[in-house]
Amino acid sequence: MRVPDIAVRVSRLGKNYQIYNKPHDRLLQSLWRGKKNFFRDFWALRDVSFEVNRGETLGIIGGNGSGKSTLLQIICGTLQPSTGTVEARGRIAALLELGSGFNPEFTGRENVYMNAAILGLSLEEVDAKFSDIAAFADIGDFIDEPVKHYSSGMMLRLAFSVVVHVEADILVIDEALAVGDALFTQKCMRFLRRFRETGTLIFVSHDSAAVTGLCERAILLEKGRLKSEGPAKEVCELYLQNAIEEREREFDPPAPRAPSSQKMASNGSVGEFRDQRKQWINQSAQRNDIEIFTFDPETASFGQRGAEIIDVTLRDENDQPLSWVVGGEAVALRVRARARKDIRSVIIGFYLKDRLGQYLFGDNTYFATRTRPVDLSRDQEVEARFRFEMPLLPVGDYSIVTALAEGTNEQHVQHHWIHDALIIKSHCSSVNQGLVGLPMNDIALEIVGE
Repeated sequence: MRVPDIAVRVSRLGKNYQIYNKPHDRLLQSLWRGKKNFFRDFWALRDVSFEVNRGETLGIIGGNGSGKSTLLQIICGTLQPSTGTVEARGRIAALLELGSGFNPEFTGRENVYMNAAILGLSLEEVDAKFSDIAAFADIGDFIDEPVKHYSSGMMLRLAFSVVVHVEADILVIDEALAVGDALFTQKCMRFLRRFRETGTLIFVSHDSAAVTGLCERAILLEKGRLKSEGPAKEVCELYLQNAIEEREREFDPPAPRAPSSQKMASNGSVGEFRDQRKQWINQSAQRNDIEIFTFDPETASFGQRGAEIIDVTLRDENDQPLSWVVGGEAVALRVRARARKDIRSVIIGFYLKDRLGQYLFGDNTYFATRTRPVDLSRDQEVEARFRFEMPLLPVGDYSIVTALAEGTNEQHVQHHWIHDALIIKSHCSSVNQGLVGLPMNDIALEIVGE
C-alpha cells in the first residue's frame, strides 16, 4: 500500500495574542518583568492539527474570527505560531489579504519583480515570465503606475497573475477572489482547476459551494479550534447548519396568530414550448434517464422541529409518484409537513444540488404567500408543490434539499432542514458540458450574406 506523500503537516498549532486594555499597561508589564500580568490572553488558534497530501485540495471554512487567516499566515511563514509546528515540502505561493506584500509606492512592474523574488524566482526567470504575467493580469498601461492608484480588482489581477506564474508546489488562496469581476474570477477558477491536477491547493472561502466545487476534503474552524474534518460536502453542510442556528439565536419570532386555512398561490402552467430535438434524443442512447429514490425520513437533518417534513416526492403531471423521469419533462415536487406546535408564516423550499454539494437551482413559497401568510396549528399538515420542467442533468448523482422555516426570507427560524431528502441519479444524458442542460426552444445554423 502506497504511503501518502505529505505536502503540509500542521501539528498542535496555536497562536496567542496578549490583549492590553490600556496603552500604559504595556509599560507596566515591562516594568513588572512578568511578576504580574496586565494583559489577557486571546487564542486565535488553539491545538489545530491536520495533514494535506501532495496533489490534494483542502478547503478551510469557518465564520469571521474563526482563525482561518491566522492559520494561512502561519502556513505561509508570515506569522510565527505560539505553539506547535508547520512542515511544508515544496515552494509555497499565497494569495492572502488583498494587497499584502505589495508596496503601494512601487509600480505594478516593480511589485511583480519584488513579489516573484520573495517567492523564489531569479531575476532572469522573472524577465522570461513578465510578459505572460502582464498578459494574464490584463491591466494595460497601469502596470507602470503606482499600486496605490489601483482599484481592488486591479490589485487582485496583478497579485493572482504573479501567483499563477511562479510554478509553486503548494498554492494557498484566501477569500481575495471575492472582489474580482466575474470574467476574471472564472479565469482564476479555471487555473485553480488545472492546478489541482498537479499541485497541492489550500483554499479558504465563506462560499461553501466554491469549497465543495474545488475541494475533496475540508476542515471547519470555529473560534480557533478545529471542529470538523472530512469530505468537503459533509463539512460544508455542518458549517451551513451552524450558521443557520447562530442566526436563529439572534431572531425572536413574533407571537403566533390564530391558525389560518389559506391555500398557497399557483403559478401557472409549465411546458409551453417543446425542444425540437426532444423526440430524436429520447429515442437515442442519450435520453436523459433520471432515477428517483424513495424519501428516507431518517436521513441527516437539523432544525428546531416545531414542524417537520414527513414526505417528499417527485410527481408527474397526473400527480403520480415518479421513480424515473426523463430530463425535460414537466414534474411537480411535493413536500408535505406536519406542525408539532403552532407555527406562523410557514415557508417551504428546496434546492437541487450535485454530488459536490453545489446548488444548481431552487425556490421557496415565500413570495407566493407573502400577501396571505399560511399559519399552522399543532398537528395540522401542509403541502407545498413546485411545478417545473426537469432540467437535463449530466450523468452523475444529485440530491434535493428540502426545508421548512417560519418567518420571512430575511428573518426566519429553521424548523426542519433535510440535506438529502431525495437522491437522484442521472444514468445517461446528452449533456456533457456545464452543470445542467436546458431544453432549447429553437436551434438554427444558417449561412448568411448570400
